[in-house]
Amino acid sequence: MTSALQTGRRLLPAALLLLAAVGCAQQGVTEPDGAAQASCAYVVTYAERSYLGVANTDFTVGKKLGTATVPECDDTPGDPEGAVPEGRITAYAVEGMDPAVAIAVGDTPAEATLMKVH
Repeated sequence: MTSALQTGRRLLPAALLLLAAVGCAQQGVTEPDGAAQASCAYVVTYAERSYLGVANTDFTVGKKLGTATVPECDDTPGDPEGAVPEGRITAYAVEGMDPAVAIAVGDTPAEATLMKVH
């Protein structure tokens, strides 16, 4: 597999995760009563640690660690279509990094996105 193809396979899941986070986040938007609207960031929890997504970083996926939790996002209370339920995703080790610092998450190792502890 070429380096460009490998990079593309790593960036695509990161881009999709970013789009999901942006779809759930509308910073700077105010409600009719003037209150600021909340926003959701792409965060996962694994081993009682919170991790944020990292884009544009090369990494190598290691062994499967277990399951990470994607917390519920409801930044538009009262709008049932705006809520994203809690989910689960596979967590993987990142070669050369302690899981206390970084993990990768995705449905498969090829689709995994790098996440660093927050």
